[in-house]
Amino acid sequence: MSQYTSVFAPNLMSGQVVVVTGGGSGIGRCVAHELGALGAHVVLIGRKLEKLQTVHEEITQDGGSASFHVCDIRQEDVVKETVAAIVATHGRIDGLVNNAGGQYVTPLEAISAKGWQAVIDTNLTGGFLMSRECYLQSMAKTGGSIVNIVADMWGSMPGMGHSGAARSGMVSFTETAAVEWAHSGVRVNAVAPGYIASSGMDHYPPEMGPMFREMAKTVPLGRFGTEAETSAGIVYLLSPAASFVTGTTLRIDGARPQVRMGWPMKVTRPEEQKRAAVKPFEGFHRAIVPKVFSK
Repeated sequence: MSQYTSVFAPNLMSGQVVVVTGGGSGIGRCVAHELGALGAHVVLIGRKLEKLQTVHEEITQDGGSASFHVCDIRQEDVVKETVAAIVATHGRIDGLVNNAGGQYVTPLEAISAKGWQAVIDTNLTGGFLMSRECYLQSMAKTGGSIVNIVADMWGSMPGMGHSGAARSGMVSFTETAAVEWAHSGVRVNAVAPGYIASSGMDHYPPEMGPMFREMAKTVPLGRFGTEAETSAGIVYLLSPAASFVTGTTLRIDGARPQVRMGWPMKVTRPEEQKRAAVKPFEGFHRAIVPKVFSK
């Protein structure tokens, strides 16, 4: 039976209870698998029962330990009840990965108040509610680590202004929580993925396919990142190796935000992408290629 190929030591997360929101697909699914392979009990959170059941079955089939709760992180009372149920079952929460999120492409002038609020609630408020409840109901007493997933919003997000505002807010929240909760032995960090080949790309309209397939040309490393490369950064921040790291945002983006007008773009060629320092890390044995790249 195939197993997740993690760069981290076996049993690194043994005995840890880690909650992963948006654990039913994409990066959340990948990090849940890696944590499970490293010995953690993974609590999957999401809105769609079928997706959670599928990932739960995958992890247990691979020899890991997992459970799941259907939860809309935008609803305060539901979040409180879900976190309470997790603590009642497992006694504590050691780690939280605020991965759930979503947005849609549209210019600012076309975003309604309802649409704006929906994206803010999903990408900012929901992460705050999950963090606050995990802190109040467990981590304030036991300590722990929180990793918030944001995005490549450095220098703005044209066409996704609602998401850019929310993700920037989450970076600020991360920095504030790191200061306020440090006395309880809680670390709070963020991971900002760039262009990652994940199933989330298939949620956008089909007409965006050609643009997605061209995006790698705007990345100095000349390619998309993998889910496993993103997961490795998240696991590092959850791990004891990052015990003096808090309030920071780890970018996983192949230097894409550094591209500047006036500097000749020299994209890393395929043959150079095979070199050890930049070779794609494909540790996820159950990774699914986004449909947009199978055209």
